[in-house]
Amino acid sequence: MNDKPDLELALIQTTLAWQDPAANRAHFASLLERARGADLVVLPEMFSTGFSMDSATLAEPEDGPTSQWLCEQAQALQAVVTGSLIIQAADGSYRNRLLWARSDGSVAHYDKRHLFRMAGEHKHYAAGSEQVVFELNGWQVRPLICYDLRFPVWSRDPQSTDLLLYTANWPAARRNHWNRLLPARAIENLCYVAAVNRIGEDGKGHAYSGDSQVLDFQGEPLLESGAADGVFRVTLKAEDLVVYRQRFPAHLDADDFSLT
Repeated sequence: MNDKPDLELALIQTTLAWQDPAANRAHFASLLERARGADLVVLPEMFSTGFSMDSATLAEPEDGPTSQWLCEQAQALQAVVTGSLIIQAADGSYRNRLLWARSDGSVAHYDKRHLFRMAGEHKHYAAGSEQVVFELNGWQVRPLICYDLRFPVWSRDPQSTDLLLYTANWPAARRNHWNRLLPARAIENLCYVAAVNRIGEDGKGHAYSGDSQVLDFQGEPLLESGAADGVFRVTLKAEDLVVYRQRFPAHLDADDFSLT
């Protein structure tokens, strides 16, 4: 039997001000009240700047203003608030880092593993090396960032993940890839998938079509935002996931492997 509650998500899909953290924090603050009551609020990749390679100029320290702002929002909403931003880590390296800000003021993080070389991301950021899993109300949530979606081995579930979470700046030119890969990740991992993208155009002239969505464990859509600007909410049913995994336990036949 299931012993955890359902999980309510709020996905924020919107435009981003180019390389302007203060403007983006103010914009998201104006939207976050509409997420009140959710357990988990998800913002896009590099939500404070847009997908910029100017890491040396834009990077904030680990306890910088955007990190502090995320904690304030999490405490105000009594929810986890998460999204990625440009961080200078304690070792001096620049990271595309997802921050997992909890309502108690604590923060955990995931550093993007796969850096998008077609934009030169691998020249301006250091890659993460660790898969992480966050617990939220009994749910096992595993965050990944944008380009990570293309790599099924990294996305593969070795930890009984209940929810795969992708935060992205995924361009409209490759939206078909986004919309095909996300259901595949849900199906192969027998888990829910939530994915948050941005809309609008960035400072490099790249357009983004949104397509933020939540899928069930069979790859069926529970929420589709299209290209709309706003806050999109959905509730994940814990019992439905348990029942499906019991009825179709394909994970018991999965191949063993190790990551290097």
